[in-house]
Amino acid sequence: MRPALLALLVAAALPALAVAADEAQKPRTTQELLDASQPSDWRALDPASTLYLELATGRVVIELAPAFAPQHVANIRTLAHEGYWNGMSINRSQDNFVVQWGDPAEEGQPRKPLGDAKAHLPAEFERDAAGLDFHALPDRDGWAPEVGFADGFPAARDPAEGKAWLAHCYGAVGAGRDVAADSSDGTELYVVDGQSPRQLDRNITLVGRVVEGMELLSVLPRGTGPLGFYEDAAQRVPIKAIRLAADVPEAQRTKLEVLRTGTPLFDAVVESRRNRRDDWYKRPAGHIDLCNVTLPTREPPAH
Repeated sequence: MRPALLALLVAAALPALAVAADEAQKPRTTQELLDASQPSDWRALDPASTLYLELATGRVVIELAPAFAPQHVANIRTLAHEGYWNGMSINRSQDNFVVQWGDPAEEGQPRKPLGDAKAHLPAEFERDAAGLDFHALPDRDGWAPEVGFADGFPAARDPAEGKAWLAHCYGAVGAGRDVAADSSDGTELYVVDGQSPRQLDRNITLVGRVVEGMELLSVLPRGTGPLGFYEDAAQRVPIKAIRLAADVPEAQRTKLEVLRTGTPLFDAVVESRRNRRDDWYKRPAGHIDLCNVTLPTREPPAH
């Protein structure tokens, strides 16, 4: 091939090669990463550890955390299986804090029997870190020496103490208690729907997190009583039922998968949120807060 012709062909190819190189170096967006995921990157929710909070406006899906609060989760399973909350109501909605439900009986008044559930449980504020599949984030945290994800839940740990615990992030579900640390029985549950109150970490037993339907709780009218409790019974939001997914016919279950948190794909997804490089962002943050890492979910793809 003549040198002049070769030079002409190379010159013509250079723009295309430059575009290809630029596209190869451009970081993929979160959605592009998820679109390229493999089936092994996702896991289905365990029906035995999934609660359905049924409201007139729709279904709230809650994943329970038996690895962190085994006795509370066992009690909650029993309560749901026996229909304890059916017909009760959401009776508290405190601005920038929590939504709570349970028996609305006034102090000193008879409360609904617990059935086969236990009336007394130990505090489950933390657990031994040994044996826990903890996937740490590299970012600093103001509340714990290390933070990351364990079994898909935002969590923290202290290597020096050998302890780990769930974090009070948006959507976290906890068991309300009195002053005594062991005064919760799992009947009074709350969901964090405001700025993450991490000061509650290791002070209350967290039992799970909402994976779908948070918008049904976050839009509820705020209570006007102390701590956001509804002063008028008519303001309370009726609960149609709270059921274990395992007790619901399979055809009626919410088909949902969550991204596994111990994978290279999850690391890439977190990095795509830590340092946003799309055209709108002018300065990458270089940091992400534990509670700002949202765990992707999806409907299982059709086979």
